[in-house]
Amino acid sequence: MSDIVGNMSETTSVGVTRAETRRTLIEVAARLLRDDGPAAMTTRAVAHAAGVQAPTIYRLFGDKEGLLDAVAEHAFSTYVGRTARAVESDDALADLRAAWDMHIEFGLANAALFGLLADPNRNTPSPAGAAGLEILRARVRRVAATGRLQIPERRFVELIHAAGTGTVLALASTPPADRDLALADTMYNAVVQAALTDAPARADDRAIASSVAFRTIVPQLDNLTDAERALMTEWLDRATGGGPTVR
Repeated sequence: MSDIVGNMSETTSVGVTRAETRRTLIEVAARLLRDDGPAAMTTRAVAHAAGVQAPTIYRLFGDKEGLLDAVAEHAFSTYVGRTARAVESDDALADLRAAWDMHIEFGLANAALFGLLADPNRNTPSPAGAAGLEILRARVRRVAATGRLQIPERRFVELIHAAGTGTVLALASTPPADRDLALADTMYNAVVQAALTDAPARADDRAIASSVAFRTIVPQLDNLTDAERALMTEWLDRATGGGPTVR
């Protein structure tokens, strides 16, 4: 009996499940955002286009920000999945470049959504965006392990993330016919040139590159205690000027 009541609670009066209604609202909101821009994605417009009452959106998503996050999750799922499932090659830097190219491609294909998610006035970060950032951190860590990174991991993650966001916003604000996509290549090369080195010339540079590389394996030192690993990581962060440890 309880199963029957539970199933009834997940359907509307016309037999449409809660999941189906939620999926429809996400698809409608994504279409409005893509075709007509951010101003068109109001709760009233989305509800009307989906054939439901506006309070349904609040019941399913909490508010418009919750709906936007759901749209982002929907749009990012394929993108993040492609990035996460991409087979890693033996070239960590090539894999990082591939992730950069995917980021630019996604941002330009979903310019309105990207702009909303990048808005600094948003109260909370997008969960989908956070997942993408974790993938970036993993790619940067692989580069750091090669000994070529001459700035702290954390700084390189922040640098390439800022550069990628700025590049997408700059290109998206330019009419497609006038876009110079080579800007993305130039920006990436500038970031990499500032952060990587083939052979550090100065002793200080070699020490930083070695410290950054060694930091990547500290979590794997099972013969140390958690406290010892945390202390070693803190020392390496200080040595490279990376500031407090990032968890």
